[in-house]
Amino acid sequence: MGISDKKDVNLPWVEKYRPATLQDLISHEDIISTIERFIDADHLPHLLLYGPPGTGKTSTILACARKLYTPKEFNSMVLELNASDDRGIGVVRERILNFASTRTIFKSGFKLVILDEADAMTNDAQNALRRVIEKFTENVRFCLICNYLSKIIPAIQSRCTRFRFGPLTSEQILPRLNYVIEEEQISVTEDGRKALLTLSGGDMRRILNILQSTSMAFNEVTEDNVYSCVGHPLRSDITNILNWMLNEEFETAYKKVAELKVAKGLALHDILTELHTFSHRIEFPVEARVKLIQDMAEIEWHLSAGASEKIQLSAVIAAFAKVKYMVAEMAST
Repeated sequence: MGISDKKDVNLPWVEKYRPATLQDLISHEDIISTIERFIDADHLPHLLLYGPPGTGKTSTILACARKLYTPKEFNSMVLELNASDDRGIGVVRERILNFASTRTIFKSGFKLVILDEADAMTNDAQNALRRVIEKFTENVRFCLICNYLSKIIPAIQSRCTRFRFGPLTSEQILPRLNYVIEEEQISVTEDGRKALLTLSGGDMRRILNILQSTSMAFNEVTEDNVYSCVGHPLRSDITNILNWMLNEEFETAYKKVAELKVAKGLALHDILTELHTFSHRIEFPVEARVKLIQDMAEIEWHLSAGASEKIQLSAVIAAFAKVKYMVAEMAST
């Protein structure tokens, strides 16, 4: 699919380059080959696909649906509901039940119901769905997609064949990334590619969104441009923050870090994540490193609970100050 396709010009790249067939998928070969065998043998069970975002769960089941049905059959044989749809108990009793209870207009085969982000369904809706799954197994197959398996009730889990989609590796992402770069004719530096892979966290959707945003904001996709576009701290920023916290007085370090945060619009959570990575590269004594990581984990928890960034920034600087004094004490004994 190239840039010349007029109908795709205004599509987000995530949709424009979504794999159309099972062969186009770039990872989880064992899962895909297993599902293909189910389809070829005409023994497709109910499926539960779970794992982090951007790992190919939705693309996999849509590619399966395209293999099962012709374009003419697709709309009458597939019901797809996602997070933008209401998925309360009413929808299960009306839309899903109506779709499942009507017989296929073709002599053989089954219908397919795809419930994306099923972990957002209420427990009541999931219990109602369990009854629908039991009742209409003869002519309907259900595929549930979610990020958190623990939010799916055990009764539904036991009725489905489960597949976990893990985060993609850099080796899996890179060929597809290079293909998009080539198709869109973007100028990307080597450090820009590395920055994209670092920020993606194994999420193909995230890497394409960042690539599209950066290419539209800048003429060239470089490391600095990628980090600037997403508001993530640069490595040079983290190095400066570490130097200030370990070498300056508390008040000076706080003032400098706070000014940098405001000037570059950085979030303390992102700074904390990068500081955690950097802290493993510094040769701290074991006791000091353990104490620092415990303090950082506590600060991260407070931030996720909605605590004040100003107070938590003071706590971060205090955590590094404690380590600085611990190291000085150990050196003097």
